[in-house]
Amino acid sequence: MNESTIESIYDFPKYYDLLFGSDWKAEFDFLEKCFERYANRTVRRIFEPACGTGRLLIKLAKAGYEVSGNDLNPKAVEFCNARFKRHGQPETAFVGDMSDFTIERKADASFNTINSFRHLPTETAATAHLQCMARALAKGGLYALGIHLLPTDCEPMGEESWSARRGNLVINSHMWSKKIVAKERMEYLGMTIDVYTPTQHRKITDEMLYRTYTHRQFLSLLRKVPEFEIAAVHDFAYEIGHQVKIGPTTEDVVFILRRL
Repeated sequence: MNESTIESIYDFPKYYDLLFGSDWKAEFDFLEKCFERYANRTVRRIFEPACGTGRLLIKLAKAGYEVSGNDLNPKAVEFCNARFKRHGQPETAFVGDMSDFTIERKADASFNTINSFRHLPTETAATAHLQCMARALAKGGLYALGIHLLPTDCEPMGEESWSARRGNLVINSHMWSKKIVAKERMEYLGMTIDVYTPTQHRKITDEMLYRTYTHRQFLSLLRKVPEFEIAAVHDFAYEIGHQVKIGPTTEDVVFILRRL
């Protein structure tokens, strides 16, 4: 295979799920604690926009919550629903745009914790997403939104690498910031994924576009959707007892938004 060929990691749900699903327990515990501490209603029904493979949805479903989600990638949705079916759960994931959707029954809580929000390329799309989420949530419900902010008083994190393993399948990944175009508010990320089995090695090369937000730009966006208030701000350590103060050096944060 030509290593210069660009492929989307989202088209390989098995690999994506292993790479991003290994630390599910910390997020799961954090979300449940957020439901208990910050929601002004009992959380029973949960919706995830850009749900991908449903790595957390299946854990929540098995814990007794009623779950659903949407994603633009049909392969991810198919993977998610097949997983639900294997575990005796309703197949409630559907193909949909997270900036243009409706759900039949309002959710008590929602989450988008690993930066998928930044795939929305414009302010219009981002605002539309938050408006969709406001309509999808019952009053007093929560939206846990994780985002990597662009710091203004220090150099941003430039790269990261991590690995995951399941049986004989090993995946090594490397992600780096190729460039940031300030005028367009776009960051170009490169990603390589090396997949190893006992008999094969495959390299997947991807490039992703993310809209950039400084802390001021993101707070300005939130003000456009007054149906939400900020109930708390945490970081990717997922420590419920520790909140962070947003400022010019802030990078990885999880906004806990409450529906008014």
